[in-house]
Amino acid sequence: MMRARPHALLPGTLRVISVRMNYLPVKAAFASTLKNARLGYVSRYALGRDYHKVMRNRLKKLGEMIRERCSEANFRPFVDSAPLLERPLAEKAGLGWTGKHTLLLNREAGSWFFLGELLIDLPLPVDQPQAEQCGRCVACMTTCPTGAIVAPYVVDARRCISYLTIELEGAIPEAFRPLIGNRIYGCDDCQLICPWNRFGQLTDEADFSPRAALHAPALPELFIWDENHFLQVTAGSAIRRIGHVRWLRNVAVALGNAPYDADNIRVLTQRLGENAMLDEHIHWAIAQQESKRRENSIEVQPPRQKRLVRTIEKGLPRDA
Repeated sequence: MMRARPHALLPGTLRVISVRMNYLPVKAAFASTLKNARLGYVSRYALGRDYHKVMRNRLKKLGEMIRERCSEANFRPFVDSAPLLERPLAEKAGLGWTGKHTLLLNREAGSWFFLGELLIDLPLPVDQPQAEQCGRCVACMTTCPTGAIVAPYVVDARRCISYLTIELEGAIPEAFRPLIGNRIYGCDDCQLICPWNRFGQLTDEADFSPRAALHAPALPELFIWDENHFLQVTAGSAIRRIGHVRWLRNVAVALGNAPYDADNIRVLTQRLGENAMLDEHIHWAIAQQESKRRENSIEVQPPRQKRLVRTIEKGLPRDA
């Protein structure tokens, strides 16, 4: 199994250098965006440039620096690009421990960081793992909108919003659509609630700064993007890999969950007929909006008016 045999990826591998890179931007706008159902929430890691490219370039430079001092060294960088057991390797390297949400946690940095690996054929000294420090805390499990963390250290990917909005290629199961809320790409809830993320460190990497078009955007505006505009805005971003149709699918679900607005129905209707899978989500979203419109239109009559209606129906004088 290649996941457990790094030497199959780089013959002669003796060590794996595991690294982390903070990605939490200065202007994160977590709570304000999540609380405003009219806005689209993009997972914090995806607001800037694709981290795969940024980290791989850094790891390559690290390998070249090592080779300058040891000319016979061979290395190969990896950032989520090969079947490596990334988190177990990071644990063994002492970068943190696996939390109950299955993400790596660090005492000084929480979980707001990316992981990368540099395979190398040098017998470098090894670090010691950290002890698990979640204790009795189950905050990540209880806050998950879809109940995807089914047991400590066990995530049912089929329920995870990150899977549903990013990895899933087809229709999002209808039962999960209302639970997704305004999350249009990924989900950060289990990280936002984690007590260790009080110590999360801000990134100094300019490439991870939020792009204006993706930072707390209005949902109707996102839904009118054509494919060219989508590709332009997401150039060099991790978001681009889901494609335009899945992006619209996610935004359609968020529009269905948003408060009623005639503009929501208008923009949804305009895209009908473009794609069968997308149409399914548009029809669902329109139905949700129509239901909220009917609820908002119900007028509660004041008590005196109700009494007059009853007496008139009984054929009694209005003063009776």
